[in-house]
Amino acid sequence: MNAIPQKTNVLVVGGGPAGSTAAGLLAREGFDVTLLEQAQFPRYHIGESLLPTILPILELLGIREKVEARGFQQKQGAYLEWGSETWALDFGELSGNYTHAFQVRRDEFDLMMLENASELGAKVFQNVEVRSLQMDGDRPVRAAWQQKAVNGSQPQQGEISFDYLIDASGRNGLMANRYLKNRKYHNVFQNVGVWGYWKNTDRLATGREGDIAVGSIPNGWLWGIPLSDGTMSIGAVMHKNIFNQYKNKEMDAIYSEAIDASPLMRKITKNAELISEVKTESDYSYASEKFCGPGYFMVGDAACFLDPLLSSGVHLATMSAMLASASIISFTRGDVDEAESQSFFENSYRQAYLRFLVFLSAFYDVGRTKESYFWEAQRVTQQDVPADFLKLAFLNLVTGVKDLADIQSDETHHFVLEEMTKRIDDNLRWRQDKKALAGMQGEKLASVRENANFFDSIEGIFSINESEAIGGLYVTLVPTFGLARVKQTS
Repeated sequence: MNAIPQKTNVLVVGGGPAGSTAAGLLAREGFDVTLLEQAQFPRYHIGESLLPTILPILELLGIREKVEARGFQQKQGAYLEWGSETWALDFGELSGNYTHAFQVRRDEFDLMMLENASELGAKVFQNVEVRSLQMDGDRPVRAAWQQKAVNGSQPQQGEISFDYLIDASGRNGLMANRYLKNRKYHNVFQNVGVWGYWKNTDRLATGREGDIAVGSIPNGWLWGIPLSDGTMSIGAVMHKNIFNQYKNKEMDAIYSEAIDASPLMRKITKNAELISEVKTESDYSYASEKFCGPGYFMVGDAACFLDPLLSSGVHLATMSAMLASASIISFTRGDVDEAESQSFFENSYRQAYLRFLVFLSAFYDVGRTKESYFWEAQRVTQQDVPADFLKLAFLNLVTGVKDLADIQSDETHHFVLEEMTKRIDDNLRWRQDKKALAGMQGEKLASVRENANFFDSIEGIFSINESEAIGGLYVTLVPTFGLARVKQTS
């Protein structure tokens, strides 16, 4: 095995989808990249359901064909029994270039991504923990690492200096928790997940094997994610306070009661068998006050985390890695200065995160059938997101620049959530009548497309064309990868 170098251009801490994406993109552009991952892949990880926006990222990394050929379960949509409504959602039926995603075993998928980073030229080292960072003022410049003992060998220790740090350390939050102390947990979405794996589950009403199933219950919601080996990941999400009320119960009993509360999941598991232990994990949503600074970028869960309802984890991880990579590349080329590159990354990633956060809150609101503690606890407030941040994230999406800019701060959250909820209602209503949707023309068809474009702007890859430029900058994918300036019109 090669030795960990003493110096590198870019140090990436963490080998999940965020870290492997950043390492691969930078190495492909000729950077000397070293990635340190504390685990040994393959390793278990929850978060099996991906969004269609993973496809352009895989294309950018040159790995899409390999992932398609791996045999992961294709995901063409979703089936929801949400509140009093039932919806079958097909990706791309309203608009869009990508009509499927994947349901993956994360141990396999993450290993493929990490191996791809290595093939693109990144130096990848596993079983290596970053113990501490040395700072030059506010800039991290050196990392102390320790490699775990393997096959009877002695643990190895050393230091590595770097020009740039990409913190992809996940929820551990190397920079946010240990140095910046700037991770802020939201009051909203303080939920807990409980899940297990089943075999012999029944097929959904859609008839498609790969659709994710989502069902609401009075105290939360459940997911059902079908995997390629015939098993299904089934989990329940509830607020931490509700979960704590059950603290005297066995975890299996809490899990079983949640499934029994959902007609959808009762039907799916009627003839099924639980084949794993029941696992649990807190899904508290948070965001760091800053996502980047002198010489460092925090990507994926190291920067922020959202409740898993919308399957946004891998999307935000890989997208933020792309934004960070483009920022570093363009700064070192001299296309932008360091302050511009950091401002672009900070604002792009934060706006993408906030759009998802509001979408999530509004989607919960649509699912509400009666007042309950769980559903009330999913409403975004001023304490979670300041009004100015919210305005910035939705300035070009909700009713136009002038209208939202003129809204008073204390009315912003209500206005944006109300507008988002209306658009979700419209989107789902159109999807319910497939025959009418197929025959739409004229103004109605234009309304459908405008609605679809709205959600594409939330769930899509951020800042990759001039119309979505942040501070006059956007990401270009071809002919070169990096940041470009909006052309000034005379």
